[in-house]
Amino acid sequence: MERVKNKVAIVTGGASGIGLSAASLLAKEGAKVVIADFNVEGAKQAAENIKKYGGEAVGIFLDAGDENSIKEAIEYTVQHFGTVSILFNNVGLTNLQKDLDVVNLDLDEWDRLMNINIKSVLLGSRFAIPHMVEAGGGSIINTASMAGFTGDAVRSAYGASKAAVVNLTKYIAAQYGKDKIRCNAIAPGLILTPAAENNMSSEVLDIFAKYNALPYHGEPDDIGHTVVFLASDESKFITGQTIQVEGGHYIANPSVPDFKDLMNKAQK
Repeated sequence: MERVKNKVAIVTGGASGIGLSAASLLAKEGAKVVIADFNVEGAKQAAENIKKYGGEAVGIFLDAGDENSIKEAIEYTVQHFGTVSILFNNVGLTNLQKDLDVVNLDLDEWDRLMNINIKSVLLGSRFAIPHMVEAGGGSIINTASMAGFTGDAVRSAYGASKAAVVNLTKYIAAQYGKDKIRCNAIAPGLILTPAAENNMSSEVLDIFAKYNALPYHGEPDDIGHTVVFLASDESKFITGQTIQVEGGHYIANPSVPDFKDLMNKAQK
């Protein structure tokens, strides 16, 4: 229960879903946690819940589309807890109504997603790294996506922005490794966050399940536990990597489930 004891973490987008899981698990493992979210009331409530089981946490406002807001969140973390040793750049947006194929996507939405999904990662790292250097090291963890590795019918801006997260992760790792700063990313597949469960029909979930290698969907804690691992000294020789946490959805020839169905029918 002390894998990140005495470390100071800031989790962006920590009021719900993956961010909330990561913040809670980091606190349970001994970290002091700043939960930064546009939903400031949700962030404060998450911090209060952490305090109930003896953890240290505080919730603050963050607009990941605003440079000054990101800088202020990092500075608050340092002022409140003395340093920052873990940065989880988790904020990300998608928009199925406007982020379409490359001919039809909304260009303003392209700019908005690039600003939130990749520029916020750059800025969070930019403002945290000097403090990590001063403290003697740290761990930066970025939320990428399997959309950054594959093509899709829609979400062109989202996929491009997440591919950029994958490569920016490598650049940060290469540039600041000698300062004992590690930078890694996590690429989730479908994770059953409250938002996913509320917005995805059973038919859509069944399609994902069909192509998963494992017989179940991912949950927020599957990502949260990976964050704790990358934040801890257990991963001290891992940097510049993107860990794919996706239930084996993308590992096989895409025709495998259909061929299995065909063979099952032939055996009947």
